[in-house]
Amino acid sequence: MISPASLLTLTDQDTNVLGFKGPRKMKVVIPAMSTDKERLSVKPRKDSETLLERWKNGQMTDLLEVHNKQPTWSEETQAYVLNFHGRVTQASVKNFQLVHSADEGYIVVQFGRVSEDVFTLDYKYPVCAVQAFAIALSSFDSKLACE
Repeated sequence: MISPASLLTLTDQDTNVLGFKGPRKMKVVIPAMSTDKERLSVKPRKDSETLLERWKNGQMTDLLEVHNKQPTWSEETQAYVLNFHGRVTQASVKNFQLVHSADEGYIVVQFGRVSEDVFTLDYKYPVCAVQAFAIALSSFDSKLACE
């Protein structure tokens, strides 16, 4: 079972030179996998052992960090774009793809809008369904009036 202590999602939006918010920056820290493809257990016993504190201190042993793939600016649409290969059909600040820095082409989680209140979520190894769903839910953690 994946506990809330086994997932850390950090999001940030940078302000561009015009003062507008740019693409969201997202980092996710999850327990790594063993050579037997088993999820490693993370059980913090004190505050300094939480995922956030370990990440802040660079103690990434047995942890995996993935980040969002940075979109590119499209002059044609005057917007930031990512290639979702037909799986996402509407623009949204909530759309994202997560990759590992060692292989930017290997998308481990992809989330995006397909209609007004419908989203699609794709995930693959080393992320499990519960982690992917929790990460996707974190994209809704913002103030509606600010978007």
